[in-house]
Amino acid sequence: MNSRSGIVLAIAAGAIVLAALSAFTVDQRQRAIVFQLGEIKDLIDEPGLFFKIPLIQNVRYFDKRILTLDTPDTERFITSEKKNVLVDSFVKWRIQDMRQYYISVQGDEQRAQTRLSQTVNAALREEFGKRTVHDVVSGERDDIMRIVRDKVEDDVAKIGVQIVDVRLKRIELPQEVSEAVYRRMDAERKSVAAELRSQGFSAAEKIRAEADRTRQIIIAEAYRDAQRVKGEGDARAAAIYARAFNENPEFYSFYRSLDAYRASFKNKSDVIVLDPNSEFFKYFRNAGKGGK
Repeated sequence: MNSRSGIVLAIAAGAIVLAALSAFTVDQRQRAIVFQLGEIKDLIDEPGLFFKIPLIQNVRYFDKRILTLDTPDTERFITSEKKNVLVDSFVKWRIQDMRQYYISVQGDEQRAQTRLSQTVNAALREEFGKRTVHDVVSGERDDIMRIVRDKVEDDVAKIGVQIVDVRLKRIELPQEVSEAVYRRMDAERKSVAAELRSQGFSAAEKIRAEADRTRQIIIAEAYRDAQRVKGEGDARAAAIYARAFNENPEFYSFYRSLDAYRASFKNKSDVIVLDPNSEFFKYFRNAGKGGK
């Protein structure tokens, strides 16, 4: 009875070990290749529980997620002006064809990244060599990333890899180039500022001249109108005086004499030496006659 139980336990243990060696799981973040005696037997792209033949088959796992190739150091590229620029970039990629990926790089991620790095570097170097410093710094960065992504995509497809994106994180000028560029930018800005000041001064002078001309016109027109009004007033006054003189010449003469007296004796310090029989004192001499 004991020996029979031992056999059963041995068989059960063996079955458990066999099941453990046969079963394997694939995570949702992974893909797997099943090898049989060193040759690719099956490709597993979906997560779940799977089985293999122990000792004959083995499994290798590959990352299904998007991976990042980030250069640790900046690369020095030469523009069409033969000037150096420092470029920091990164690449987003993933395994597209597991069979081709394993055949090309033996499933080694480091080898795949080396191939990617060389391909991206060559494409960037070519595109930077076609453009000026201004183009690569600010003008055509998006075009460079798009063109490089398309070029690299065709090459890396040969190793079973898909390029998701190529990005330029930073483009800088070396210190010696930066100083030259800054000096040139400073000179250009000063030239623009001087031109704007000159234009502003010219516009200001033009405005002042126009304002002075308008002022002179307004003053001349006002003086003309004032003289016309004054002339009209003098004419009306003369007409009134003439009409009054014609109606009562004696009263008009008396009124004018009063104005003359008032003007002559305005100040107490005024002194006038005249003959008492002068015509000037005509109404003083006849002052008593008016009451009789």
